[in-house]
Amino acid sequence: MSATLKQIDPTRVELEIEIPKEMLEAAEDRAFRRLVKGARIPGFRPGHIPRRIFEQHYGHGEIHDRAMEDVVPSAYTMALKEHDLDPVDRPQMELVPTADGDGEGSLRLKATVFVRPPITLGEYKGVELEASEVVVDEAEVDRTLDALRRQVAEVAPVERPVQLGDIVTADFVGKIDGVAFEGGSGESQTLEIDVDRFVPGFAEGFVGMTAGESKDVQATFPGSYGKEDLAGKTAIFSVTVHEVKEPRPPELDDAFAESVSNNATLDALKDDIRNRLRSVAEAKAKKELSAKLLERLVTAHDFPLPAVMVDGEIESLLEDTKSYVRQTGKTWDEYLKERSKSEDELRDEVRKEAQTRVKTTLLIEAIAKAESVEVTTAEVDAEIRHLAEQYGQPKERILEMLRHNVSALIDGIRRSKTIELLLEHAKVAPEQAATG
Repeated sequence: MSATLKQIDPTRVELEIEIPKEMLEAAEDRAFRRLVKGARIPGFRPGHIPRRIFEQHYGHGEIHDRAMEDVVPSAYTMALKEHDLDPVDRPQMELVPTADGDGEGSLRLKATVFVRPPITLGEYKGVELEASEVVVDEAEVDRTLDALRRQVAEVAPVERPVQLGDIVTADFVGKIDGVAFEGGSGESQTLEIDVDRFVPGFAEGFVGMTAGESKDVQATFPGSYGKEDLAGKTAIFSVTVHEVKEPRPPELDDAFAESVSNNATLDALKDDIRNRLRSVAEAKAKKELSAKLLERLVTAHDFPLPAVMVDGEIESLLEDTKSYVRQTGKTWDEYLKERSKSEDELRDEVRKEAQTRVKTTLLIEAIAKAESVEVTTAEVDAEIRHLAEQYGQPKERILEMLRHNVSALIDGIRRSKTIELLLEHAKVAPEQAATG
């Protein structure tokens, strides 16, 4: 078998593959042996029908078709190896007519396919980065302790006006321009009057009200609010307070620490909280550092991107948006109308992000190959156990869910290992404070 290569562009090639007569005949022999086992012809035992008799009854076409199903993928794989090509998509294939007397009995196959581009790696070790200092704010420790106290606080009715921090039972109906909106109403709802929990102005409007009192409260949704039909708009809430209660948290002492944790003392609980806050802060700082590292590497390398990969990433980003829109209860057409954009215009908007994602993926894969980064069975098993714990599912259930996506799991582990290797070799300095 031989294959000639034609470079259409840096990320797309055309292979013309000659399948010799002998290779096709061998494939037809294998196909016949499989087919004859299920054939039934009077006077012959199953599996013992001569080929000539089989073809008289069933025709040669079925043998040929089955042989092509076998030989074409095999020939294509051999051609990829011959020219050291790494495809990123399924090929478009067609049979090429052969001239009379030219390779009589052989087949010519043309395969057009997108491939990974050649990537010349520059310096990817020793990248200079600035890391944010990991600091645990004692105020955050105090806020965490306060939240724990409120979780276990006793709640008692009070005969006084509402204060911030109280818990009220209330009815409310929200309207914008006189029209009620979805999610803006409730009856006999228990509300914690905390400004951080509600739209600005809503919680503050309850302060000073007494049980049995009704009033209108004005609140304005932030411009970045999750529901675009409410973002930036001002609503009037008609509220009625039925009952006012105050939380009575326990004393901040060793007994409290023991009741809410496995710590015997308040100091031990504080240390535990500091350690957890530090872990969260360190994870955030490492994520930011990884993003800086990838941004530097992507900027420092230039190579062509397979259009099929970029288009696929665009569709993935678009599907993420569609999933978000479905969760808000809107239709896709309603969302497009609100944005005053067509779907094609949204595709153009996310194209740059899609290109960056594809470029990052190809670059990390190239570095992983250069560094011989491999994924072990133990690492795959550990990741599956981690996913089982994360989602509260048995390991077998996770394996079933990943049955068709194990390669993606392995790719994710390899990517993480490669980024970890790059971070280990990076030159990391503390972030300089801005002056001015």
